[in-house]
Amino acid sequence: MRPHRTLQIACLTLALSLLPAPAQTPEDAAAGPAVPPAADESTGVTATPIRKYGPKDVRIAQLIQGQPLRRAYPYAVATLLQSINERTTVKIDTQPTIISSFEDPQIFNFPLIYVNAADRPDWLFSPAEADNLRKYLERGGFVFIDAGINAEFLRGSASAGQHHSFADWDAMPELKEAFKEVFPEKEFEPLNRKHPIFRSFYEGLPDASDLPDTVRQFVVNEKWPGGSYSTVAMIVKDRIAVVATPVVSMGWGKSAIGNWATTIRFRIREAPLGVNSILPTAIVTGPKYSVTREDGRLDWVFCQGDTLPAWVEEATSNWRVFRYYPGLQISEYAHVFYTQLGINFFAYALTH
Repeated sequence: MRPHRTLQIACLTLALSLLPAPAQTPEDAAAGPAVPPAADESTGVTATPIRKYGPKDVRIAQLIQGQPLRRAYPYAVATLLQSINERTTVKIDTQPTIISSFEDPQIFNFPLIYVNAADRPDWLFSPAEADNLRKYLERGGFVFIDAGINAEFLRGSASAGQHHSFADWDAMPELKEAFKEVFPEKEFEPLNRKHPIFRSFYEGLPDASDLPDTVRQFVVNEKWPGGSYSTVAMIVKDRIAVVATPVVSMGWGKSAIGNWATTIRFRIREAPLGVNSILPTAIVTGPKYSVTREDGRLDWVFCQGDTLPAWVEEATSNWRVFRYYPGLQISEYAHVFYTQLGINFFAYALTH
């Protein structure tokens, strides 16, 4: 695991404002020329684009619809922002501004809005909310929707998608419907594993030498190759404006005494001898679910119960069983990787 040397993280020291620009200070002048105002085509009103330079202090927003104290993974975002402070030159406020809706006019004050999909039970946008969000994204804002990918077999339980980070390459249906109100002509697109977002600060995976052999081979070659993650994005004006992922925040949070707030285990796919002849006729107690691969083809997951995948019929016509590996080294590795991934997403958002 190493920082990507080509990125000058000093450029993360930014702030943003959609209010009329004040007179330039010496700091503003050093940061570069002012961005010229842009006319909003729908209203004809001149609005200043989102600025990605300026004074060094940065603050983000977090959307929580309902009681903030009941948010998913309450330590997660603050811990990640603290990690950004410690590992980069950006000085970011570790307490995000909490908003409850995209109607909030404050959104134009932040370069990034983070939302765990479970913290918004209702993904129906009001007309005012859709209009506000459209303007925010067109002016350069970025929205990171954690747990916005939720494999089909996880959708029957409100909590399952918060504890199973299953690789799927399709945004959850509620999210796709919501963003049709924002950009009717756009779709969420899967991001190639070689996309720069996965190496905007850290490049590659953490050192996996301490993982058990079987786990290491699967993690390096299939689960998170090259430090990538199943991610879909919406492109606005030739740039990524919205990303959605399976849950990442379960790997960020530390408690007040500095311990990881969660324990994580790995699910990997194994192919015991003779499995291709055994599994096609095996019996499971749960239904069969489809999962979208990066290339658009489907795997079929068979569950024991509602949310415990037992085996999979892959698009390649191979069959494999799921095996779960717990352990301190595995959990620690997952936390390191999820933190690295979160920093990469934030670094990309703040520099593009």
